[in-house]
Amino acid sequence: MTKANLVIQSIREVTVVNFEDSSILDTLQIQTIGDALYDLVDNRNCRKLILDFSKVRFLSSSALGMLITLRKKAAAIKGELTICSMRDDLRKVFTISRLDKLFNFYKNEEEALNAFGVIGI
Repeated sequence: MTKANLVIQSIREVTVVNFEDSSILDTLQIQTIGDALYDLVDNRNCRKLILDFSKVRFLSSSALGMLITLRKKAAAIKGELTICSMRDDLRKVFTISRLDKLFNFYKNEEEALNAFGVIGI
């Protein structure tokens, strides 16, 4: 089985997930990443998530579907999911597909943390 290439850290009550791969395209890779992210919400009760896309250059439509599912899971436990540090070309995909209405986007991790009330880290 493939290992999810993620760096996960907790900053106060916020869980920050950094994607280490530059491309999230492969079906098995997406399933593995999805399983790791779903576990944070389903089993670890992480209610405030920041997904940091600073290293990601390419994202498949299946990866978008995984993010939508993650958002639904977070909403089901009254959680929040935000995205930060996303390249403009990837952000444009969210805008064109109208997925930008589902997620809050922030320029960087610090802004995303501030949005969750974590200031001065």
